[in-house]
Amino acid sequence: MAAESYPQDLKYYKEHDWVRLEGDEAVFGITWFAQDELGEIVYADL
Repeated sequence: MAAESYPQDLKYYKEHDWVRLEGDEAVFGITWFAQDELGEIVYADL
């Protein structure tokens, strides 16, 4: 089994969310696990 790889430039939250800071902007996302569990996402409340 291959070891999981986590990008070093992401900041993770305990609920499978992450953020990447790019200058004065932030990019938000969710982990592959969350994507598989949630299916299609049609709404996000930030």
